[in-house]
Amino acid sequence: MSANELIEQLKALIVDTLMLEDMTPEELEVDAPLFRDEGLGLDSIDALELGMAVAKKYKIKLSQDPDENREHFESVATLAAFVERKLADGGVS
Repeated sequence: MSANELIEQLKALIVDTLMLEDMTPEELEVDAPLFRDEGLGLDSIDALELGMAVAKKYKIKLSQDPDENREHFESVATLAAFVERKLADGGVS
């Protein structure tokens, strides 16, 4: 899977998982913050739901460290880079 395909999959996963009815995957900016007020404005419940969806879809294990996860879920771009690394490492490191 190419980096662009992964980004498009993640954008669709975000919209579907969080039921963002007023937004399409194409409208999500790759580098926009997902959790700050100036970005998508997601909250901690959204983070939990999204983390579970990403872990399930890509069969990867997320860190137990909330600060580390916050870094990975900063934007679609950082999330895609994280998923790529996890898949390259077999999903568990």
